[in-house]
Amino acid sequence: MENLDRVIAKDLLSIKAVFFRPEEPFTWASGIKSPVYCDNRLTLTAVNVRNDVENGLAETIRKEYPECEVLMGTSTAGIAHAAITGHIMGIPMGYVRASNKDHGRQNQIEGELKPGQKVVVVEDLISTAGSCIEVVNVLREAGAEVLGIVSIFTYGMERGLKRLADANVRNVSLTNFDVIAQVAAEEGYISNDDVARLIAFRNNPSDESWIKKGE
Repeated sequence: MENLDRVIAKDLLSIKAVFFRPEEPFTWASGIKSPVYCDNRLTLTAVNVRNDVENGLAETIRKEYPECEVLMGTSTAGIAHAAITGHIMGIPMGYVRASNKDHGRQNQIEGELKPGQKVVVVEDLISTAGSCIEVVNVLREAGAEVLGIVSIFTYGMERGLKRLADANVRNVSLTNFDVIAQVAAEEGYISNDDVARLIAFRNNPSDESWIKKGE
């Protein structure tokens, strides 16, 4: 049986949830040129892919975080994945807002969370890890024991890895940038020569020399 990271990589590529375009880079909001575009929300409308993702998340949580009592999705991309995975596992879920509501009870954490409960954060994508660490901090301040994060895809960027380490947060992803780049070459989405360019981007996103290597 094929490894889960390769199955998920093929799934994401097939629906262009992760789409490589090294010859015509995308521009991020920060101005950085990127050979990759990511939109894992597309998995929600691709039923077969969604099944692989949600069952993969459930399997990973059972294996890596067997003590998990509650799932908490990141807002907004992680909410649906936390809900579906929680349903599969038969455990509670909630989510963490980016900030407190300005009305009603002014909650930032939605869903019941008891102090001391063991929580796994569900995220769709990790790049620099800033937003998911903010979620972890909110949950910790509320008294939760955060076991770690489970995510669909991670870039493995140095900045993100350092942030996770500094915050003492563990992340387990279904697949990662290196695996997807390799599978993309094998499946003909990109050339073999492009893989090194993609890895060079991942290692240092602010260095655009990888673009010139393809000229």
